[in-house]
Amino acid sequence: MLPSPAIRLLLRRFALLLGAYSLLRLGFYVFNIQTFGGIGFGAIALAFGYGLRFDISALLWLNLPLVLLSLLVPVTARRGQRGLRGLYVLTNLVGFVLNVIDWEYFKFIGRRLSNEFTTVGADIQRQAGQIVGHYWYLLLPLAGLAYLLWRLCPMPTRPELAAAPTGRRNWTQRGVEVVLVAGLVVLGIRGGLQLKPLRAGAAFEQQPAVLGHLVLNSTFTVLKSLNGARVKRVSYFATEAALRPALGRAPLPARPARPNPPNVVVLLLESFASEYTGVENGGVGGYTPFFDSLATAPGALLMREHYANGRRSIEALPAVLSGLPSLLDGDFITSSFQTAELHGLGEILGRHGYATAMYHAGTNGTMGFDMFSGIAGMQRYYGLSEYPGAADSPDYDGHWGIFDEPYLQYFNRQLGRTRQPFFATLFTLSAHDPFTVPTQYQGKLPAGTLPIHPTVAYSDLALRRFFAAARLAPWFQNTIFILTADHTSQTDRPNYKNPLGYHKIPLLVFQPGQSLPTANPHRITQQADIPALVLDALGLQAEQKDLLPFGSSVFDSTSTGRAVFRDGSSYYLVHADFVTELRDDNTVRLYPYQTHFIPATPLANPDPKLVQQYGDELRAIVQFYVNGLLDNRLYK
Repeated sequence: MLPSPAIRLLLRRFALLLGAYSLLRLGFYVFNIQTFGGIGFGAIALAFGYGLRFDISALLWLNLPLVLLSLLVPVTARRGQRGLRGLYVLTNLVGFVLNVIDWEYFKFIGRRLSNEFTTVGADIQRQAGQIVGHYWYLLLPLAGLAYLLWRLCPMPTRPELAAAPTGRRNWTQRGVEVVLVAGLVVLGIRGGLQLKPLRAGAAFEQQPAVLGHLVLNSTFTVLKSLNGARVKRVSYFATEAALRPALGRAPLPARPARPNPPNVVVLLLESFASEYTGVENGGVGGYTPFFDSLATAPGALLMREHYANGRRSIEALPAVLSGLPSLLDGDFITSSFQTAELHGLGEILGRHGYATAMYHAGTNGTMGFDMFSGIAGMQRYYGLSEYPGAADSPDYDGHWGIFDEPYLQYFNRQLGRTRQPFFATLFTLSAHDPFTVPTQYQGKLPAGTLPIHPTVAYSDLALRRFFAAARLAPWFQNTIFILTADHTSQTDRPNYKNPLGYHKIPLLVFQPGQSLPTANPHRITQQADIPALVLDALGLQAEQKDLLPFGSSVFDSTSTGRAVFRDGSSYYLVHADFVTELRDDNTVRLYPYQTHFIPATPLANPDPKLVQQYGDELRAIVQFYVNGLLDNRLYK
């Protein structure tokens, strides 16, 4: 059965809009051509093609009333169709305005429009006249597009009028069409059948990641930002220049680049908290005998004062790959800031000839890991879909993805096929609720006192067998391994039940056959230090320009280090002597530092100078972070 005249008319109208959005994308490219300099025609053309997915989503979202009325208003109703024409032009003129504004505004913020109308809307209103006067020339293409949309807006043709159904057949066909159109609209708005609805960050999966800005359209990014939590600007310091001295950032020490660049493997271990290890708890009650043995092996470096920057898996990846801690109430990956300028280890090492890849045994799209790995510049992403057999594999755990042991063996085989030098990150998943282990290990692992304990023991066993296999590979001896966790999980140790203990995870750096730079194992470290650690170990100090100021190298002997995180309604700054708490009312509390423990009550009479110093440092971090995301100026 052919589509009814109403559906054919609606499709023609949407085809015109898609053509208009391609012109808008072309205008964006021309006005910002320096941003995309050096990128070949093929990649640019591909970005235009990828952009259609975002255009369809944005246009369906913006034109929902038009879609509904197009199904209700008969094709033969002249006045009704004229009204739809007016609605068509006025509705889409809004989208045109947003995209034309971005032709110039992108140069200032380095990302597509998002929630500016809610964060700086008052400023825009006050300066509206000046802005229009300065950028008057943008009104010309805008007026031209609006005119063309009006003139070219498809109206019913004579054959469509003649074919318009009537009577009972009309209502029956309309009912069927409404159901079909509703399903297609939902599919189009969510961007396909993938696990999560389409997000702006998905545009950055194409490399180089900067093409993501070309793939996107401003209608999509603005609409996506409307349902996000509003982030308020922070003003502890009057200017950025005033906060800079308090922010602090030590330059990487001069170290020669490696003549034979080593590979780098980062193993992010799901829920692998410090309290489950034996080596960090005096050998008492651990479930990680292999990790403990690796941590005490010659040449291994175990950082004993290491902390996560967040409490969820989705918060770990930005910290580990890009040095971005989690200081918002929501997460970065799903926020409207995911299109902000961000430089990751994948991008930086890719410039130095590294093959880069992210591995996760879970369903593609889970927590936006595939999307963010592209933002961080990782050239390849391997998820459940890329694993042999995928969810039909006997290695599938029935819930999340592939069990750790077979997936780590798969990872080892993949590394053997990868061009060296390579940078690879793997995120495990077995130590996650519902804490399932393979049938052959059920009842054979330490039961422990919590449901997570047997799965941690299983993950440790998987690590043992991975390293046993990897030691036979030719790439092994020239590889730096970094092992850490994404966050903590269940706890039954009383001295871990506090804001510090809830963030205590291990950090182990290991390079077989070679010595690492010297480091103080009791230096305070955090996940956001890992990018600086990698660049320092590789002798790529010049690349520090692309690192955020929140982290520093664990090999930096000029500082005792620091860690920062948000817990509840407070921010925390961890130093080797004190833990600083900054509350929402701008009051500061100081606690004496002890590994993974702070008391319930702060110091009664702390040194006022220290309260001011550490309080200002934490305020500077928060203000630089929040306002830097709002203004997309983290690197400026």
